[in-house]
Amino acid sequence: MGFFDKLKEGASKAADKAKDSVEVIRLHAQISSKRGEIEKLYAQIGKAVYQAHTTGQSASALELVQTASHTINVIQLEIVELENKIKIIKAEKDCVCGEVLPFEAKYCSTCGHKFEHTLGESAPEVIVVNAAESGEVMALEETGKADTHIGDDEAVAAAASETCPSCKAALGADRICENCGAL
Repeated sequence: MGFFDKLKEGASKAADKAKDSVEVIRLHAQISSKRGEIEKLYAQIGKAVYQAHTTGQSASALELVQTASHTINVIQLEIVELENKIKIIKAEKDCVCGEVLPFEAKYCSTCGHKFEHTLGESAPEVIVVNAAESGEVMALEETGKADTHIGDDEAVAAAASETCPSCKAALGADRICENCGAL
């Protein structure tokens, strides 16, 4: 591969990362907007309940509260769907303990949880289920691997001390291997 081919490949990767960053920012803006909608609905519910209480007509607010509550539930599901799209773009997944891990992790570096579906070099194709219809979002995306270059002996020694003694994968923050689960 010639110099210009490498340069072209690097520019292509940079363009893809920029595109992903713009998409993540756009999704965060949508989430923020939806949270604003929820806050407005909360205010409407509060105002209706207060007015019903002061006038002694509690039943009059019930319909508004039910409608607004349903709308809030739908918006919250849409937010979950958007947050999962962000995780797909960033190639991340959630552990049962709440930790956000790389998609390729087989074990959680915080709690040691083993992920049942172990993947090889890449994840399955994207599968997205509409949260508004089903209440669940499932999404998987193909991910790539980055090249790593280490220059000097100190960097090599530091990297060796941060690798799993069993499988030689990088250790997590709590010294639990995300690849094999070893301590």
